[in-house]
Amino acid sequence: MAIVNWLVSSKTNNRMPQINVNGVDIFYTDQGVGEQTIVFSHGLLWSHKMFAEQIEFLRPRFRVIAYDHRGQGQSEVKKPFDMDTLTEDAAAIIEELGVGPVHFAGLSMGGFIGMRLASRYPKLIKSLILLGTSANAEPVENLPKYKTLNGIVKWLGIVPPVASKVMKIMFAESWLEDSLNAEKIAFWKSELKANKRNVTGAVEGVIYRKGVEDEIVGITCPTMVIVGDEDTATIPVKSKFIQMSIPKSKLHRIPGAGHSSSIEKPREINRLIGDWLIEQS
Repeated sequence: MAIVNWLVSSKTNNRMPQINVNGVDIFYTDQGVGEQTIVFSHGLLWSHKMFAEQIEFLRPRFRVIAYDHRGQGQSEVKKPFDMDTLTEDAAAIIEELGVGPVHFAGLSMGGFIGMRLASRYPKLIKSLILLGTSANAEPVENLPKYKTLNGIVKWLGIVPPVASKVMKIMFAESWLEDSLNAEKIAFWKSELKANKRNVTGAVEGVIYRKGVEDEIVGITCPTMVIVGDEDTATIPVKSKFIQMSIPKSKLHRIPGAGHSSSIEKPREINRLIGDWLIEQS
């Protein structure tokens, strides 16, 4: 499986350091070569690993940086976890590494950060790629379900019943039901269950976020919006709203993808991002 090969090689062949920004140690990977740099920002409950296929595809031609948000992956757990703080973290990473302006690709939670970055730090962002994300606050009707799941995780961790429910939120039903994906499903379920109980702080940062509808209309960098047509966490209409709000942005719908399109449909995502980066050169 490609992701397994990538994870093995990354331990020995690539730069995988930590950087201290805003008083917190952030884990990141820094791979590839090229005049242009792309930064990947992951979704809630995952890590930089969800972009393994994209990193492998892009690193022969671009410098590729992917990091773990505070409180997730291999980064330090340190409050606060609100989207404004995480945006400051991302800006500081780009500035400290001296790689700006960058192409910034954010999926879900990473997209929440990407929109704030492009609005508040336009000089750091050359182009913006938004995958399965939303400019709005979390819908009120979702809060009871997410608060209940988060409460269980706080006391027991991501136990199997919770993991099964979350997998159905994170991935398309058609992808989960495809027997050809069994190995990948097992891998990502194990990654999900590996989250520690203190990941609940990051979850609260997401579910209680404020909307940025008024901010994104001022984004001026080239923007590509991508959404899976089976995404039930941030339904496609959310991406359409973003595309209509950001001037001259482009929208692509991915058939058969849910909320984790970089994992579910890597070839399609690689093609779209690869073509996009060439177009922005």
